[in-house]
Amino acid sequence: MTDLSVCVEMVYDGPFPERIQRAANAGVDAIEFWDWREKDLDAVEAAAADAGVDIVGCTAGGVLTDPDATDAAVGTIRESIDTAASIGCPTLIVTTGPDQAGLDRATQRENIVDVLSAVAPAAVSAGVTLALEPLNTAVDHPGYYLSTAAEGFDIVDAVGSSHVNLLYDVYHQQVTEGNVIATLTENVEDVGHVHIADVPGRAEPGTGELNYENVLAAINDAGYEGYVGCEFSPTGDPDEAVAEILNLT
Repeated sequence: MTDLSVCVEMVYDGPFPERIQRAANAGVDAIEFWDWREKDLDAVEAAAADAGVDIVGCTAGGVLTDPDATDAAVGTIRESIDTAASIGCPTLIVTTGPDQAGLDRATQRENIVDVLSAVAPAAVSAGVTLALEPLNTAVDHPGYYLSTAAEGFDIVDAVGSSHVNLLYDVYHQQVTEGNVIATLTENVEDVGHVHIADVPGRAEPGTGELNYENVLAAINDAGYEGYVGCEFSPTGDPDEAVAEILNLT
């Protein structure tokens, strides 16, 4: 059975601690969010403890594509690793940053590998996994560097650390390239986290073209052991949307 988490950043609104309780009331046992620097972490930890849910993901920060910002990116991610470890969060979501004008992609890719390789030992020591995320550039993130799963897996392989893998966002990859079941199942050992939303619109599963019953069954059968994170904007009642996904898992 797939473990489900809820990105309380997108699925719910209102005061942040209340969002965490609402996710717990909906039936999940894990939550995630974006930039930890923008949060009252003491309040988040307390709310999660009160609700009986785990914090399983947040974002790391840093620009990995700019050689002039390498030291800053390494420092930012190391700080995030320490923070994640301190709140018991096992996964840090890593984004590459923008495609740098005037720099060829090979140079930028090399810098991404260098940054991740530099911080990987700290991730191992802290027991935190870095999940590199491709995003779609056609709709939501124009100008972002990493859009394809293939290049993401290639970067992960180049780093070669058990604590650096890929976040596969089904929504982003359906927009970018499709073929999500085959890509996920054929590379399941390098996938550390999964996000779900339907296409088009980035709303809850069942509102678009993706058959999530098949997607979730396929990755479960392939042996995926990480979390599937609900990262969508619900069209109606968010509790009902989460309940429907729980029925699929």
